[in-house]
Amino acid sequence: MNLKNCSAYELLEEKNLEDIKSAGFLLKHKKSGARICLISNEDDNKVFYVGFRTPSLDSTGAAHILEHSVLCGSEKYPVKDPFVELAKCSLNTFLNAMTYPDKTIYPLASCNDKDFQNLMEVYMDAVFHPNIYKHKEIFCQEGWHYEMDEMDAPLTINGVVYNEMKGAFSSPDGVLEREILNSLYPDTSYAFESGGNPENIPELTYEQFLAFHQKYYHPSNSYIYLYGNMDMEEKLEWIDQEYLSKYKKIAVDSDIKIQKPFTEPREVVIPYNIASGEELKDNAYLSYNVSIETILDKTLYVAFDILDYALLSAPGAPLKQALLDAGIGKDIMASFDCSSLQPLFSIVAKNSNSEQKEEFLKIIQDVLKEQVRTGINRKSLMAGINSFEFRYREADYGSFPKGLLLGIKCLDSWIYDENQPFLHLEELEIIEFLKAQAETGYFEQLVQKYFLDNPHASVVIAEPQYGLNTEKEEALAKKLAEYKASLSMEEKQAVVEFTRRLKQYQEEPSAPEDLATIPMLSRDDIKKTGEKLYIREHTEDDTLVLCHDIDANGIAYFSLIFDAGKISSEEIPWLGILKAVLGYVDTASYSFQELANEINLHTGGIFSEIGIYPHAKKDSILLKYEVKIKTLYHEIPKTMEIVKEIISGSNFRKQERLYEILAQLKSRLQMSLSASGHSVSSIRAMSYFSESARYTDMVQGIEFYQLVKDLEEHFEEKKDFITSKLESLMNLIFYRDNLMFSIGAEPEGIEALEKEIPAIKAILSEHAPETSEPSLRLEKKNEGFLDASQVQYVSRAGNFKQAGYEYTGTLRILKVLLSYDYLWINIRVKGGAYGCMSGFTRRGDGYFTSYRDPNLSKTNEIYEGIPEYLENFQATEKEMTGYILGTFSSVDAPLTPAGKTGRSATAYFTGITEEMLQKEREEILHASQEDIRSLSGVVKAILKENAFCVIGNEEKLKEEKELFRELKNLY
Repeated sequence: MNLKNCSAYELLEEKNLEDIKSAGFLLKHKKSGARICLISNEDDNKVFYVGFRTPSLDSTGAAHILEHSVLCGSEKYPVKDPFVELAKCSLNTFLNAMTYPDKTIYPLASCNDKDFQNLMEVYMDAVFHPNIYKHKEIFCQEGWHYEMDEMDAPLTINGVVYNEMKGAFSSPDGVLEREILNSLYPDTSYAFESGGNPENIPELTYEQFLAFHQKYYHPSNSYIYLYGNMDMEEKLEWIDQEYLSKYKKIAVDSDIKIQKPFTEPREVVIPYNIASGEELKDNAYLSYNVSIETILDKTLYVAFDILDYALLSAPGAPLKQALLDAGIGKDIMASFDCSSLQPLFSIVAKNSNSEQKEEFLKIIQDVLKEQVRTGINRKSLMAGINSFEFRYREADYGSFPKGLLLGIKCLDSWIYDENQPFLHLEELEIIEFLKAQAETGYFEQLVQKYFLDNPHASVVIAEPQYGLNTEKEEALAKKLAEYKASLSMEEKQAVVEFTRRLKQYQEEPSAPEDLATIPMLSRDDIKKTGEKLYIREHTEDDTLVLCHDIDANGIAYFSLIFDAGKISSEEIPWLGILKAVLGYVDTASYSFQELANEINLHTGGIFSEIGIYPHAKKDSILLKYEVKIKTLYHEIPKTMEIVKEIISGSNFRKQERLYEILAQLKSRLQMSLSASGHSVSSIRAMSYFSESARYTDMVQGIEFYQLVKDLEEHFEEKKDFITSKLESLMNLIFYRDNLMFSIGAEPEGIEALEKEIPAIKAILSEHAPETSEPSLRLEKKNEGFLDASQVQYVSRAGNFKQAGYEYTGTLRILKVLLSYDYLWINIRVKGGAYGCMSGFTRRGDGYFTSYRDPNLSKTNEIYEGIPEYLENFQATEKEMTGYILGTFSSVDAPLTPAGKTGRSATAYFTGITEEMLQKEREEILHASQEDIRSLSGVVKAILKENAFCVIGNEEKLKEEKELFRELKNLY
């Protein structure tokens, strides 16, 4: 790449980034002072972001509200919500914005060159020329506003960020995490909540909001990142001519201040709200937290990840085990947070009690002193290093583009030292250094220095409290009532008038000429054929092997798949218990601690999944128990030895270990139910009529949580039953004729794995046990699940095939259309919820759901209005093309090697063929306005089922109890 023609920039560094097969360039824009980082390589999934250093001055959430607001229209693109227009009419592979404690970034990605340029243009104009100065309504909608529909109505507060953060502050784990950061750095911007504390958000004025943008959103305070296979010179020239050349360099006071080290640890006690059905006992959080130098130490950046594994996160790790053995909490968690200038390491005991604080701290000190004196287990250190190296080399970030994660790692150093964006990108040398240090006492010295001799620490305790939310809501209602009473008639009328005006603003569509400014591809830019299915059937040693011939970079992705469809209905939830236990208990040759180290020394992971595969055409569902593995080809023989050990030698009779697993599982499920209430409630609603959804709920949803809770709370009386149940389930599943393989790899890897099949079969029982077919009883329950949240997750579901409708690819367009048009406008924009979603399956199941929603029955009424919206749906050819493009952004999302393997195997089990996928593709590609209108009947059929489930604030659900057949405590 030749950057000599880019005279507007100064080239500060050119670096060969060998570890990530890229060339790195660090530049500075001469006139504006903007910082630029380029990572050039052959990756077609191109990434861009523009970011700003945004330290908070208070907890009003100015940075977060601004992140939302700048994407609500700009000078060149004056549509009311360009973000939504791009989400529903581009081929993006990623599109979002993110607020951190000290920075805000606006990232996007696309594999299409023209689309990538279009997205860049809209985002650059959004951050530098937003319409927030023209329309105060943007601030009020996204941030907060007083709301009063008529003079006699109560005064309330609404706003998207306001409700989002009410949801965020309903999670005790999230509240604790925030308080830990605040506690260690009280004299810096980290003492404040960048996302906004709901109690402080209404203190932010429109003028302060605009001042925040004026101060921080200037090129002199910007960080611009480009990654992938593109013409970098062309992009730089465009950025200069269209934006940066129009600004002069200024001094922006945005430096992140260093916290002066403590002379002694601080202690903070905070309350958190729990629902009335939960217990106060065993529900406190204890945490011990230490500050670790700065993020600019690239060795510590990796080393503490290894220490986390060796001391706390690995099964049976010494500090974790000592705390569990002493009864200090039922779930011990650790984290090394390196997203701020001064990283922090936290040790958290969940399901504990405040009076155990001293014992908690003493055990931490005693165990760490012993680890320093006798040495940390070398195998644990090497297992942690190998696991880190495998993840680094694999670089599989799921749906997140690789280039985005690398770009965020750039910022981990770049915003604190503008000359070092590449500091944390190359880590193989550090990994080799740490391997050499495992025997030298290096890690023990880190423990001594940063844990035992470090006074820059904090103890943060979160104590459960009944009625905390009610107290806050009552205090807020009183405050608002008093404020309303203080207003004159004219001022009250002004609030009513503004409420009306804001709703009118929200309801008015963008002008056609404004919509026309959004750059868009055409249908011709969409590939006519999709990704093929990488699958061929093969038989080895009388065993079916699904071979997925993919370029896997020397890593084999494979699964041992056992049919679980011949067990009783009562045993199905136990598959989830087996999944949590298998691979985490002692075996014939290893303790569970040793087993964890063996897995991480020789593989990229061994874990179980429950596969639920409803057939696309037949009235059948396949239920599979899958042992999934990823490993390097040369490690295949050793990996298979470990797999055989797990399957044939697992010991479920060490019952104290079973209890530890169940207690941790219960804790993690609670966190999951709280964080993913939209998906949990929608699955539960579908489980009233859908067998596949019922299976999902039974093995990972609310029904599964109820089983885990019962087993954990009554463990002493049920422990023998649990052991025998797990042993019985193993016998019912793991036998020879019940086994098949799925392998994703190059031919070398497939061949190596097939050689191991006879040895795997040799450890399995030869004879099939007596089994029984499951018989599920489906029942509409329409439940409301009470929790301590301040918001709701409202789900409505039904089936359209039972009403005679067939699945069509246009339903994928409907998902985009609802999520970014009808539901978005009514539930998010006007209703103030943080999110809204929908989904439709080939089996006819459909759902609508909301996320962090202040409303309940109002949202349900919005669902009822979908058919009328569709019956009256009108779209120009350009608008239809936009919806189709937005649909293909998910249809054609790039897949990792693991993703390609999983997609092909899923297609095999569900009976989906390339012909069916191509038919769906063409139905999407050629869809018309009339096709969308015809889906009104589909939605009517879904709504007619009237399957309704809500998770949310217990007072709110009780107020609207007539909506439910039954109210239950979630936990």
